[in-house]
Amino acid sequence: MPNGFQLEQPWQNDPDRLSEVSVQASMDSKPTSDYPLGTRISPTHCVTCEDVGARGEPIDRLINATLGRMTTGLSPLALAKAWADLAINLAIAPANQIDLVTRAFTLFAEANIRALRAADDVKLQNTPGEYQLWTKPPYSHLEALHLAQMQWWEEAIASVRGVSKQHKNLAAFSIRQVLNAWSPANFPWTNPQVIHRTVKENGANLVRGMHNLLDDTNRYLNDEMSEQAEAFVIGEKVAVTPGKVVFRNYLFELIQYSPQTDTVFAEPVLIAPAWIMKYFILDLSPENSLVRYLVGQGHTVFMISWKNPDASYRGVGFNHYVTDGFLAALNAVNAILPGRKVHATGYCIGGTMLSIAAAYLATQNDDRLQSVTLFATQNDFEEAGELLYFVDESQLTYLEDVMWAQGYLDGEQMSVAFSMLRPKELVWAKIVQDYLLGDRRPIIDLIAWNENNTHLPYRMHAEYLRRFFLQNDLAEGRYDVNGTPISLTDIRAPMFAVATEKDHIAPWKSVYKIHLYSDTDVTFVLTTKGHNAGIVSEPGRKGREYRIMTRTATQPYLHPARWQRDAAMHEGSWWPAWAAWLAERSTAERVLPPEMGAAEKGYPVLMDAPGRYVRER
Repeated sequence: MPNGFQLEQPWQNDPDRLSEVSVQASMDSKPTSDYPLGTRISPTHCVTCEDVGARGEPIDRLINATLGRMTTGLSPLALAKAWADLAINLAIAPANQIDLVTRAFTLFAEANIRALRAADDVKLQNTPGEYQLWTKPPYSHLEALHLAQMQWWEEAIASVRGVSKQHKNLAAFSIRQVLNAWSPANFPWTNPQVIHRTVKENGANLVRGMHNLLDDTNRYLNDEMSEQAEAFVIGEKVAVTPGKVVFRNYLFELIQYSPQTDTVFAEPVLIAPAWIMKYFILDLSPENSLVRYLVGQGHTVFMISWKNPDASYRGVGFNHYVTDGFLAALNAVNAILPGRKVHATGYCIGGTMLSIAAAYLATQNDDRLQSVTLFATQNDFEEAGELLYFVDESQLTYLEDVMWAQGYLDGEQMSVAFSMLRPKELVWAKIVQDYLLGDRRPIIDLIAWNENNTHLPYRMHAEYLRRFFLQNDLAEGRYDVNGTPISLTDIRAPMFAVATEKDHIAPWKSVYKIHLYSDTDVTFVLTTKGHNAGIVSEPGRKGREYRIMTRTATQPYLHPARWQRDAAMHEGSWWPAWAAWLAERSTAERVLPPEMGAAEKGYPVLMDAPGRYVRER
């Protein structure tokens, strides 16, 4: 812990929780594991950037924080610099200016021709549902002109020479937001589906839409989920796999799931999900629960359920999640199942944390990990997709000030940022459906899970964005855990890495870079769908495919395009392939299921799964 930081015990102001954990070990006394637990940086200390960073004037930071709430965390200065860079370089390129004007007229003419042809196109006339209305003038012209405008802006920004890649990406991203917002589909007087529905129902759809809007606004102001999402009650409809909470500290609860087979594999599975959202994406409904599937295959499964932090957690850093999080959970598993190695699994940022923990264990000559599995995990952030649009010095300073004022990044702010990556599908389609057509789209468990937002501690998220996204410290060998430098190449446990084809958060080619930083066997899977739906891919789900290939430690590196060409394609879910991979790397002889927890070692059963932390909002 850096010198000069005040220390506090996270439970000292909560007598109820203190008494509950005292059956393990008082948080006011010694830690419960070999690694330091229960210690946090005091929220009274000003923590920014490097520690975490700059000492800006409070008034300046408050101004930035106030603006940040109005702009969903996007820095106006970063946008201004991007557009200024484009404007200046375009101003000294008259030939390019002429080309862009010519291109505008060409696209305008082509759009009108396409619109006129659409009315006579048999294929478009056979389009199902109300979308046929878009093939008729004047709506076909509106749609064609809108698409032409989007194409022109994309080509225009790409054509300007001398502009930095970051500025081009940010300018293109921002203009997409504007153009998507001004799509003719988003206005009742230019959307033929809305007009048709309004005439057909005598405006009843708009009345329902207003009721939906008022209901959503009220729920947003009161920090409530939608009525449909509330139907997926945690512990009743989702997160229902039987188990017990066997450990709790200020950062997480550890769930041990009840066995469902007469014998089990000797080596347990420990899962570290992302703390950006709640763990039960891996334990949704019984039919698509990865946890239930693993337990049914004969695995003893432990799950980390992260605490949803509040402002008092502002000083919790990324390394706290490594030591007081994963390593503390590993110690608990080893106490409950002594002498057994562990199959460790991490999802998204939880996978990045697991990679760091595994590398740190290697520096300590600690070989407790039997294998390492990474779901949609990046360790090299140089090509981290569209989230990089939010990462430069100006943008990070702005976002840090937003978090500084709150003590955390609000889950709703993070949700808005993710929605901006796919605004047409995640924002405007919902607005049209719910408020203009007046129809509530039925939601599934995965959508209900997505409404369970969590907060991110100020220090942790500032470090994550600055050290990983901006500086790429982990990939470039500058990251340390408690002063110990680490390298991913030190990991010797075999790896199983899963990427998804349509991932806007962790692009698959970025995930694939694990091959560049591993000196062990890596089995890589590329599956269809996106960041969440590609992972929640239970057997029997239609439309699922995946490619898989193993590269041993002695084989040469394959370029991702070559890998994609050579890897075998399989129909269905990748879960059975992973289960087989785990079985091959487990002790052949099955053993009797373990007892739940280990009270005599300080890990008693505290309560039934899914526990307390997952229910917090």
